[in-house]
Amino acid sequence: MSAVVVESGVDAGVAWHFGDPMREQRLLEQGVGLVDLSHRSVLSVSGPDRLGWLHSLTTQQLEGLPAGVGVTALILSPQGHIEHALYGVDDGETFWAHTEPGAAAAAVAWLERMRFLMRVEVADRSDELAVVWTASPEAPDQTLISRAGLDSLGGQEIFLPRDRFAGFLDHGPRAGTWAYEARRIAAGVPRIGLDTDHRTIPNEIGVLGVAVHLDKGC
Repeated sequence: MSAVVVESGVDAGVAWHFGDPMREQRLLEQGVGLVDLSHRSVLSVSGPDRLGWLHSLTTQQLEGLPAGVGVTALILSPQGHIEHALYGVDDGETFWAHTEPGAAAAAVAWLERMRFLMRVEVADRSDELAVVWTASPEAPDQTLISRAGLDSLGGQEIFLPRDRFAGFLDHGPRAGTWAYEARRIAAGVPRIGLDTDHRTIPNEIGVLGVAVHLDKGC
């Protein structure tokens, strides 16, 4: 069956299901299936000072972060409220992160204001890169950037050029956001901006130790 597309809301435009959401959920539980998250925003931070700089601005321990290790980092207001969430991975030269749909522009603008004399370059890459979630813990293509964090629901997010997006989805059976969201909710993983508001602090949503490095304080 062809995709039934989400018609409204923050997830509008991606596949909601393919006719049998329960079967799609079972596939994901078996470690099989690809979910189109191409509506999510993507940003990059490059330059030799990137990790130390991001470490100083976020809740996460990023200084000395090894390449390939997936992390979640929050940017908080002076009052400790969550303003931005970055789901990222460093490849040794660039820190790549995805955010909620439409959220990269505001995050990039905020980061740009914090650059000062640091050797970093920040860019919104949403027009160039798409995100696909795979239920498999194994990366299907080692040439692509992938992120497997504590909140990746047992799978991983793949960053890929948009001109490769359609072909990549042929690598396995597809599942919609209905099945993916059911898995996320069951795992207790919040979506910043959907399950939270401008007053939310990290302690309230169970992300200490996931998005907040406890040695840093918050």
